[in-house]
Amino acid sequence: MKKGSVDILLPSALGALGCIALAFWLTAGRAVNLEPRLPGKDGVPDSAGAADVPPPEPTGAVRLDGQPSSLPGSWPWFRGPAFNAIAQDGVSLARQWPTDGPKVLWNVELGPGHAGAAVDGGRVFVLDYDPVALADTMRCFSLEDGREIWRNSYPVEVVENHGMSRTVPAVSGDCVVSFGPKCHVACWNVETGDCLWLIDLVQKYAAKVPNWYAGQCPVIDGDRVILAPCARACLIAVDLKSGDVIWESEKISNWEMTHGSILPMTFAGKKMYVYCGSGGVVGVDAADGKVLWETKEWVGNMATCPTPVDIGDGRIFFSSGYGAGAKMMRLAETGGAWSIESLFELKPKKFESEQQTPVYLDGHIYGVRTKSGGEQLVCMDLEGNEIWNSGRDKFGRGPYMIADGLLILLDDEGMLTIAEATAEGYRPVAQAQVIEDAHDAWAPMALVEGRLILRDLTRMKCLNLAATP
Repeated sequence: MKKGSVDILLPSALGALGCIALAFWLTAGRAVNLEPRLPGKDGVPDSAGAADVPPPEPTGAVRLDGQPSSLPGSWPWFRGPAFNAIAQDGVSLARQWPTDGPKVLWNVELGPGHAGAAVDGGRVFVLDYDPVALADTMRCFSLEDGREIWRNSYPVEVVENHGMSRTVPAVSGDCVVSFGPKCHVACWNVETGDCLWLIDLVQKYAAKVPNWYAGQCPVIDGDRVILAPCARACLIAVDLKSGDVIWESEKISNWEMTHGSILPMTFAGKKMYVYCGSGGVVGVDAADGKVLWETKEWVGNMATCPTPVDIGDGRIFFSSGYGAGAKMMRLAETGGAWSIESLFELKPKKFESEQQTPVYLDGHIYGVRTKSGGEQLVCMDLEGNEIWNSGRDKFGRGPYMIADGLLILLDDEGMLTIAEATAEGYRPVAQAQVIEDAHDAWAPMALVEGRLILRDLTRMKCLNLAATP
């Protein structure tokens, strides 16, 4: 090569290298994330290699000075006694509140999360996360005054991501079962807090921790705990007392666990469990875990959180957010052969729900439509037609339920509203700010004897909604 060519090419090459180096320097340390911000879901926990880690050892129960309340009543698991988010204990609720809202009976501080409460035997159970001890912590409080009765923990590192805890425990008899953010399922003695057994679903079944942690709430059915690892086995039944596995349903394709919970239902004389996995919906026989039917006609988008709703007569209502919309499907059984078909589908502008599960009552479906800019409460008939909406009243992604003919709704910012649960129109009755400066008040509520338990990211409160005798 001639010297003149070298004189020309060398500066050019050095200039190009300089541009590359400058670009690298300008972008170093500036991670570009094109994923949309999701409510309560800003990161992806890494469960890689978790299958090689032995199950954590509980640290041991710590007894505190709280005492169980003598109040009767039970809200034993996610969505209440009948899995439908309807309180049916006959307790009358007040239709008017003082100017400062319903009376606050007690409040407690919790670690960051959205875990709701289960209530039984005068005790309130919450699976908390202790960010100092780096431990899932089962906590038992008194329904009477909120004083802590006991706590027990097992170590697990969970990175804060709009909260750590996500689920509602399930309690039956002397056992309470929790489902941790990284898929640790534990059973605790309700009186002493001793850990009776613990299963790591990642280690045992190669379950994948869902993006933004587990949201599945455990189901207790008689003497069994029903869980959905949705991996080597789709669903499993575990003996409540011992933790021994009773049956395992078969693996379904490459489906993975979602944030939704299992729906127990009975149709055509067959009891089954219905679960929305990442690739569709499955129904398994409650007796032995045999897969009765499956469909890919309903798949949520990005994060399936709502649980299916049993409408009756084999109809099941599905909903999800992030553009998924909603769908009504119907089961059929002929000569032992099962099938499921779509009845109608709703586009997101008609109805979708990112986090909460709609409530069915007397031929109508009530739910908060969480499409961006919407967030209205809507009432629909069983053909998906909108009967009414709440207009300017918006509820964000907060929880809702029904009791004593009233819809009880908590918005993201701690505003509590009660409205008549009627198809005749949106009829709000009372409204009050019950959590000041609330942040992400998304946890499912619990109601026992007129005592409403709710929370935001770091505070749990008990309100008295009962009517004055």
